[in-house]
Parts: sequence; structure tokens; C-alpha cells
Amino acid sequence: MTPQRTERGSSGGVQSLERAFQLLERLADAGGEAGLSELAAASGLPLPTIHRLVRTLVTLGYVRQDSSRRYALGPRLIRLGETASRQFGAWARPLLADLVEQVGETANLAILDGDEIVYVAQAPSRHSMRMFTEVGRRVLPHGTGVGKAVLSRLPREEVEELLDRTGLPAFTPHTITDRAKLLRQLTQITRQGYAMDEGEQEVGVRCVAVPLGAGPALAAISVSGPEGRLTKAVVSRIVPLMQRTAEQLTQQFANAASA
Repeated sequence: MTPQRTERGSSGGVQSLERAFQLLERLADAGGEAGLSELAAASGLPLPTIHRLVRTLVTLGYVRQDSSRRYALGPRLIRLGETASRQFGAWARPLLADLVEQVGETANLAILDGDEIVYVAQAPSRHSMRMFTEVGRRVLPHGTGVGKAVLSRLPREEVEELLDRTGLPAFTPHTITDRAKLLRQLTQITRQGYAMDEGEQEVGVRCVAVPLGAGPALAAISVSGPEGRLTKAVVSRIVPLMQRTAEQLTQQFANAASA
């Protein structure tokens, strides 16, 4: 019998699987749609290899081909993404609830998905007047505390590319729409370890956010409330509590990944 030869990836896994997931990530980075030549330029893989992998992904439903013969993320990914988000949120909710007990305001966990921020878990405040962001909501990152916290962890060139795709639309009169100003603020966020949303997504609402150190996705937690309650003095008190929660979540996700 002839021994079966297996392609080995750089991490000891199966190379074809690594390449298939690489292509899915390149499609996501391109906004969910790209041509073969664009995928070749982004991935560095030869066109025949990309064509073979994409054809397999189309057959399985993880990629689809549109009428212009470009390729887009397929519908079978929706179920996987929704299930992963629910599990991600389930891990976080107990720690978010503990944080709410300490700070008194609503706490959220959000991740970067493509060019958008997606809220995946929330623990509500007990105040009758409280902030509410629906789990599953998608927003552009430049106008939110969690978004800016996540962007602060990306290399500058990746931030620039993302902003090229999304622009800087205004959600309120306070939204930062000047790229240079946003980039300066991201540098400050990296230095101080937390981000602020000063009515940039919703007038009268203040939000403070802290990025997670690692995990299955770029993520951040936030605490939001009315400006009158979430004063700057309160923010300075709760940032260390949030940073501790972010460290606990980062460790929890690391333990789950190594289990």
C-alpha cells in the first residue's frame, strides 16, 4: 500500500484547511465580497489553489458566487456565527453582571466583525432610566467607546484601511468625523488603557470602554449611562474595575481555547 500523504500547515495542522479559513477571513476583510484576483493579492496564494478551495467552499455553502462571478460569504456561515456569538456572550454575562453590581450602570461586551462592532452580551443596570443596546446590534466603530477601544489595538494601517471602507459618518453632533483627530484619540486610548464615547452615538449618553487583551475576536467591554450619573469622577473610579473584568474575561477565553 502507498502511504497517504497529508499536507501539513505551519502550525502542524492541515494546510488546505488553514488556507480555506484564510480565504474566508480575506473575504470578510474585503467587506464580504471579492474576486479571485483580489483574493490572490490579499492572501498570496496562487490562483489555481484559490480556485480549487473556493469551489469547495461554494459546494459546501460557506461561499457563494454572484451573477458577476465574484465570490461572497455564504449563508451557512450565519448559523455558525450566531451560535459562536451566543456562546461568547454566555461566557461573559456572569462577569458583566458582577461589574454592574459594582458600578451600577449597564455593561456590554462587543466584538469587531468585519468592519463593524457587534454587541454580543449585556447586563442591564437596575436603574429605571438605563441604557439599552440590543444584543446583535451592529454599529460602525468610530462612533462608540467599544469601537474605539477595539480600533486602538489594531495596527495603524489596518485602521486606515477600515476607515477608507466605512468613512466617518456623524451619528450626533459630537461624533468624531475628522480622521486625524480620531487617530490621535486612538493613540491616547492605547496609552491610557480605556476609551470614551462622549455623546458620540447618542446625545446625553456617556460610555467608557476597555479592550480585552486577547480572545477569539478583538473585543471590548463598556459601561454606559446618562452623563448626569456617569460623571468623569465616576469614570475614574470605575475604570480599574472594568480593567479587572477585562483581564478576567481575557483569561477565561484563553482557558477555554486551551481546554
